[in-house]
Amino acid sequence: MNVFDILGPVMIGPSSSHTAGAARIGRITLALLGAPAVRADILLHGSFAKTYRGHGTDKALIAGIMGMETDDERIRFAPELAQDAGLQVNISTGEIEGAHPNTARITLTDAEGRQVSLQGSSIGGGNILITQVNGMEVQITGQYPTLIVLHRDAPGTIAAVTEVVAETGANICSFRLSREAKGGDAVMNIELDSLTNRSLKEQIQALPNIFSCTILEPV
Repeated sequence: MNVFDILGPVMIGPSSSHTAGAARIGRITLALLGAPAVRADILLHGSFAKTYRGHGTDKALIAGIMGMETDDERIRFAPELAQDAGLQVNISTGEIEGAHPNTARITLTDAEGRQVSLQGSSIGGGNILITQVNGMEVQITGQYPTLIVLHRDAPGTIAAVTEVVAETGANICSFRLSREAKGGDAVMNIELDSLTNRSLKEQIQALPNIFSCTILEPV
């Protein structure tokens, strides 16, 4: 446990779980999209669904989707700023089976029609856990530099990616693979102790069977 687990993050209140964590979930979704969003469809579950207006969870999620940090004073005005920026936001509530009480499922669309979908939970003290990307299971904490590699499930692909990581001198602290079906779409999420080479993304994207590689900085 570190001091931030005790004190919590630097943030705009009122709740580290409902605002700081929510903003971080939004920022990771934006990072995966890789471009400004023009549409955000947000499904809130559990406590998020019941208290989001009072705790500002909706504002925090929108702020994160717009790239704001947890301590950005503009968070309270995020819905209005989104409207001014041409970001259409649709918020609904519902049940997500087996999900943590503070969970949001977000689908973002950019101006070219590209989409990314993410499911994430705020698990306390501003900490988060991303559990799905495009419907596939992941385990992303946002505490380490993380590679999200979307790829075709083909022999040798995992070995090729991890070999590139090793060649840059980066150390893998966690690895998870999820796939839709054998030979279909798959996703690797790889958390690193540190990011030692900024060209890592381009090197991985140049490999066969890779659709995209996103580097998430700690949030």
